[in-house]
Amino acid sequence: MTQPATRRTVLATGAAALAAGCVGCGGDSGSGSSGGTKLTAVGDVPEGGGRVFRDQKVVVTQPAKGEFRAFSAICTHEGCTVNQVADGTIDCPCHGSRFHIADGSVAHGPATRPLPKKSIKVEGNSILLT
Repeated sequence: MTQPATRRTVLATGAAALAAGCVGCGGDSGSGSSGGTKLTAVGDVPEGGGRVFRDQKVVVTQPAKGEFRAFSAICTHEGCTVNQVADGTIDCPCHGSRFHIADGSVAHGPATRPLPKKSIKVEGNSILLT
């Protein structure tokens, strides 16, 4: 004789089924295989330049061939989002602050603090925000 299902049994069974059906999904279609969000392909970040990822609030630079760095895309002066990487600097459109692509330090004020570093890794041909 079988017992009728209790509310607890139904909820536990449903949660287990949901979890089993999602094994391996990171919840983000841009997730990398080892725990990171894919930002871009290595070839999409120019040597001596970089790219701004507004949605993730990060800027990725390649100061030298194969050397990738990442910084916050939020200017340390008044919180504007930087908008471009040009001529070796990360540029803020609001008040003209510029930051060095190699280390995020201030190249030109009015900002006085460097851009905070962000964690990235290169996995295969992808750059992942970690």
